Amino acid sequence: TKNCKIMTIYNSKYIYPFGGSAPKPTVDPSKQIVGGKGLGLQVMSKIGVDVPPGFTLTTPLCQVYAKENDLPAEVWKGVRENVRRIEIDMEKEFGSSENPLLFSCRSGAAMSMPGMMDTVLNIGLNDMTVEGLAKATGNERFAWDSYRRLLDMFGEVVLGIPHEDFEKRFDKVKEDANAKNDVDLGVEDLKKLCDEYKQVYVEQGKEFPMDPYEQLYACVKAVFGSWMTPRAVKYREINNIKNLIGTATNIQTMVFGNMGNDCGTGVAFSRDPSTGEKVMYGEYLINAQGEDVVAGIRTPQPISQMKEVLPEAYAKFLENVEKLEVYFKDMQDVEFTVEKGKLWMLQCRNGKRTGVAAIKIAIDLVNEGKCTKSEAILKVEPRHVEQLLHPTFSPDALKSDAYTKGVCAKGLPGSPGAAVGKLVFTPKQAEDEKAKGSSVILVRETTSPEDVGGMWAAAGILTARGGMTSHAAVVARGWGKPCVCGCSDIVVSEVDETVTVKETNEVFKAGDVISINGATGEVIRNVIEVKTPDLKGDLGVLLAWADEEEGVMKVLANADSGPDATQAASNGAQGIGLCRTEHMFFAPERLPVVRRWIFHTECLDDLDHIKHFQRSDFKDLFVAMNGMHVTIRLLDPPLHEFLPRPEQVHEKVAEELGFGKDVKSMLARIDSMHEENPMLGLRGCRLGIVKPEFTQMQVEAIMSAAADFMEECPETAKVHPRIMIPLIGSISEYKNQALIIKREAERIRAERGLDIPYEIGTMIEVPRAALVSDKIASLVDDEDGKPLCTFFSYGTNDLTQMTMGISRDDSNGFIPRYLELGIFEDDPFQTIDEEGVGYMVKHSASLGKSVNPNISLSVCGEHGGDPKSIEFFDSLGLNYVSCSPYRVPVARLAAGQIRVKRRMEAAAKAEASHHRGVAEKAREAGLAVVHKVAEMIHQ
Repeated sequence: TKNCKIMTIYNSKYIYPFGGSAPKPTVDPSKQIVGGKGLGLQVMSKIGVDVPPGFTLTTPLCQVYAKENDLPAEVWKGVRENVRRIEIDMEKEFGSSENPLLFSCRSGAAMSMPGMMDTVLNIGLNDMTVEGLAKATGNERFAWDSYRRLLDMFGEVVLGIPHEDFEKRFDKVKEDANAKNDVDLGVEDLKKLCDEYKQVYVEQGKEFPMDPYEQLYACVKAVFGSWMTPRAVKYREINNIKNLIGTATNIQTMVFGNMGNDCGTGVAFSRDPSTGEKVMYGEYLINAQGEDVVAGIRTPQPISQMKEVLPEAYAKFLENVEKLEVYFKDMQDVEFTVEKGKLWMLQCRNGKRTGVAAIKIAIDLVNEGKCTKSEAILKVEPRHVEQLLHPTFSPDALKSDAYTKGVCAKGLPGSPGAAVGKLVFTPKQAEDEKAKGSSVILVRETTSPEDVGGMWAAAGILTARGGMTSHAAVVARGWGKPCVCGCSDIVVSEVDETVTVKETNEVFKAGDVISINGATGEVIRNVIEVKTPDLKGDLGVLLAWADEEEGVMKVLANADSGPDATQAASNGAQGIGLCRTEHMFFAPERLPVVRRWIFHTECLDDLDHIKHFQRSDFKDLFVAMNGMHVTIRLLDPPLHEFLPRPEQVHEKVAEELGFGKDVKSMLARIDSMHEENPMLGLRGCRLGIVKPEFTQMQVEAIMSAAADFMEECPETAKVHPRIMIPLIGSISEYKNQALIIKREAERIRAERGLDIPYEIGTMIEVPRAALVSDKIASLVDDEDGKPLCTFFSYGTNDLTQMTMGISRDDSNGFIPRYLELGIFEDDPFQTIDEEGVGYMVKHSASLGKSVNPNISLSVCGEHGGDPKSIEFFDSLGLNYVSCSPYRVPVARLAAGQIRVKRRMEAAAKAEASHHRGVAEKAREAGLAVVHKVAEMIHQ
């Protein structure tokens, strides 16, 4: 009967027992349902690790409590039934005045949120049971010490009494007793302290419940309620923790490390969480409870010293930790208590770790035979790789007073990494200082394309306006430069060359040295030490494993120059998925030439000059990517982006740009080119249609560069240019430009006598183009009947803007609030909007494949480096994603992880199907037996 009762409780969707007489699970329960801590307790019970018996109230009850402010009667009944089971197992009684059973009540969500939710220990103590505990243990001091801890924790966690109120009484009692530490207090001191704590309740108008079950129920409610405390909500927001049901609540038998010198408690990691080194890393205290280790009341000892004072418990501890590593195939974070020499494991979970440690641990686990390469890939998070790709502030530096007290403003984390440098306010200042060997931070109200020279020269970028996908953030991420953007805490005066912090009126001038943290958006007034990244070694091994996964999506890079392409190749890019030709125009010696052509398009000399420097740049890309695809987008942005601002126009500029010294005439020309909505104006393919000579020039530069490389290195050169037409919305637009490209490309092939392979395709970024993708993909050249379009690349930045009707440069004014209110789950400019923009990509891809099964499909927007977006693109069967060179390693890891997950999901489904089949056969066999018996009876 007893076992039937236990099984009934276990199979409840609300309560999962563990330890003692609880049945050992044959299948591990879902972490989403029992939480990480609950899962660890179930597993430890299953593999023979001693855990104090208890039970888990599941995460769905957290939602029930949030709605009803209580739990159903059947749950409270189940709690009592489980308490009764534990009483039998432990031969103690909850609320007994002779040998009381005590409980802890701890939170435990599916993802670890250390310190964010609540815990209460020693539940069940009151004025009567404290005497029983003293008798049962023969340790009166221990009993009263445990009681004062409950009074403190229950008051703070359950009733909201400020901890300081208890701390003041504690300090006063220690002072009166001339005690330095809590362990120096005697029995009478602790009794007095309990009375003082009760007085705190009276002063606060609260009452401490003497009924043990009333205590337990109140603690359960408090732990479930802690899920929505501001600190827990903020932690989930900061760490992007979403889609969790809530927290579970774990009620567990108390075991005590504070009963004497043969007792202790500790916390440890099976490997160093900072470096990944295979050494036991942790601390313990003799004669203490778990809270003492983390509270800093006493100085803990290194875990390795435990073998000197508790050798048997330490040996068992090492054995248990090894068992857990083997089972979970990962580094473990464990808590334990030793009571009268017996070791009890209180919890285990996969330990949090730095990026360096994560990668080393993954590699070592494979080398030790504890996990496969595929499993190792899943142990490293994309953020771990990001930590290794950019200069960073060291962990010690982040904890220093210079950093923590030096933060003077905070903006958006536009591009990760750390930078220290002198403030400069113009691109020219940045370039000049860089030439002198100085490290600088370029500060602007906002950046524009003409600032790129200074942005490239700067160690970091700081802007007062602009969101996560502003020009500053996008360019900085592409170059791997730290950027803090949209820093509304500051006022930037480019005229006075000052930065003023609004709240404090602190002023920084040109030449002042500051630090910025692109990962957090913090601006620091002090010089903070910077660590440079190392991309070799274990990281390269891990990413190679990711690349080896069957069916893995390729990762290419967005690169606009030879150095960019070289960096991309060294980071493992398998080609260039987007070269933005306009980025080649902003060098100081080139910009005037481009501007002259824009103002005087009849001047073919300037167009020829542009062709020559583009030809040189394209050749650099082909050399760096020898043998791989190089996708080159023809000129896309509005022409006015290349023009000087009116305040920059003076006689020298006018003369340089072909207006003599007629400043007025030049200003009038600039004004005549003004567009109210340039994003939807004369740009992309429209520019090529209006000015076909520019399309011809760019194609000639591309094909000639390919021919140059082939002629210089005839034995080794392998080129594969893909020419991409931007911003098309109609079939006629595409065909117009595709035919110009093809005729020009064929002309160069004929003139150079070389079989230069090339492809023509388009960037799908206008919703209308997505809707007519089948018609675009089926276009052919009327002269030879050959296809005119061999690839689509989705420009998800503009596709998001146009589909959602949101300007990415102005979205920072409301998207943060949308995220806070839950209107958006993610920033659509960072993670693809699957229902809207994602549907456009899916629909377009389907249409394109329906008429041309071999068409190449890819993404080249910012979303190409976002792991969540990559998972969506993989589900659509796209061929590759393209992202900035510095995001290539992250994208490679994400692509490999997705294939591993899909294979595991398929295997799980196949196994479930097999089990269903076996069960069905067993059922049929059973029915056959029944029929046979019935037939025999009938005969």
